[in-house]
Amino acid sequence: MDIEGLCGPSGSGGESASTVVREGTTLAVGRDVAVAPSVAAEALRDTRTWPDWGPAIDAVESDDRYVTRGTRGRVRVGGAWVPFRVTACNGRRWDWRVAGIPATGHRVDSYAGASDRSRVVVEVPIAAAWYVPVCRRALDRFAALVEDETEG
Repeated sequence: MDIEGLCGPSGSGGESASTVVREGTTLAVGRDVAVAPSVAAEALRDTRTWPDWGPAIDAVESDDRYVTRGTRGRVRVGGAWVPFRVTACNGRRWDWRVAGIPATGHRVDSYAGASDRSRVVVEVPIAAAWYVPVCRRALDRFAALVEDETEG
């Protein structure tokens, strides 16, 4: 599948406010959210909310509510529990391994002069391009979750 097929409505199964850009050996699936970068980063690291916005994640078990480097736990995906470990984390960015395999990277970018807006990005290895539509859906759900929380 080519990147163009992943960017339009036909590749995502419907309209999405997300974009897909190649960054070296990854595809960066990004979406603007109407919250401060610190708010988006905290929500992205909150293991309790992963099932709310991550379509592939049914449940999470971890001793850490907010991931940091070295956080371990397990996620239920498709009815099976698989272990995860966060391999890098700096507050606005984290990477993990799921079942021992390098998985998606997660980051929050800021915009100069826009303290109430940020861009959330999920980095997908090019070899897993088939996963981009799932990430697009996740980011749309994530945006709805964090934007609703700040409004309410």
